[in-house]
Amino acid sequence: MKRNTLGMSDLSVSEIGFGCMSIGTEENAASLLLHEALDLGINLLDTADLYDSGRNEELVGKAIKGRRSEVVLATKVGNRRVPGQEGLAWDASKAYILSAVKDSLRRLGTDYIDLYQLHGGTLDDPIDDTIEAFEQLKREGVIRYYGISSIRPNVIREYVSRSNIVSVMSQYSILDRRPEEDVLPLLRSKGISVLARGPVASGMLADSGDGKLSKGYLGYGEEELRRFRAGLRSAVDRPLAEAALRYPLADAAVGCVIAGASTPEQLRANVAAIAQAPLSAQELAGIRSAVPANVYAQHR
Repeated sequence: MKRNTLGMSDLSVSEIGFGCMSIGTEENAASLLLHEALDLGINLLDTADLYDSGRNEELVGKAIKGRRSEVVLATKVGNRRVPGQEGLAWDASKAYILSAVKDSLRRLGTDYIDLYQLHGGTLDDPIDDTIEAFEQLKREGVIRYYGISSIRPNVIREYVSRSNIVSVMSQYSILDRRPEEDVLPLLRSKGISVLARGPVASGMLADSGDGKLSKGYLGYGEEELRRFRAGLRSAVDRPLAEAALRYPLADAAVGCVIAGASTPEQLRANVAAIAQAPLSAQELAGIRSAVPANVYAQHR
């Protein structure tokens, strides 16, 4: 499988990464999926301390035991559970990050994390404090590199200008072209890679996705989505899901597409799709004609 260098790091990542949130909570099934992903050439595994209250990290850690050197291990931090409080609290403080990383390391069964990501972020955060936490962890060898996971252009700009992030994980797909407006050009110019999540847009771009269209997506209604899908089928002579998975990779800023899978069949289909030829200039033009570029309503 083709690999790309992640930003200005020395991390070489497969064109498709595995979004581990989809593996479920049963250990044997999760382990089989993760081992198959590695056997198929996927080396980036993306999890978060938030997923299944830490259970996801535990399952990933158990699965990669004995194969740690094959894995670019990515996890995230920032969402905090407060005893006695419903839901989650956001905490981007240095003290919390330095504490939370220890729990992630324990659950993952490793002594270092390849890519540690802030799981969100706002302009009200103590951003310099947050950055110092990541820089300290880098100096200590606890993490190799860090990045952020965000769809907020103004937050992304702050980290681009003030930190040494090597990546930005952001939602990007044929149905969510918002990053094309200014985020992708900014990251391209700074040598920072995008980890594109949500490439099949919650199944709306899956070949069997017609049944999901009634739910709508990013303000698009069912009829609009049906029109988009018909236009895309005319624009590309390949399965819709294949075009969807390959589309983000057409931008030079994108280092990896993050896709989940809950069955071996889904996983193999994703890998087979990404192994196909890149979209041609004609296909890209047809896709962009069929689905207009949307923009961020708020530049938060």
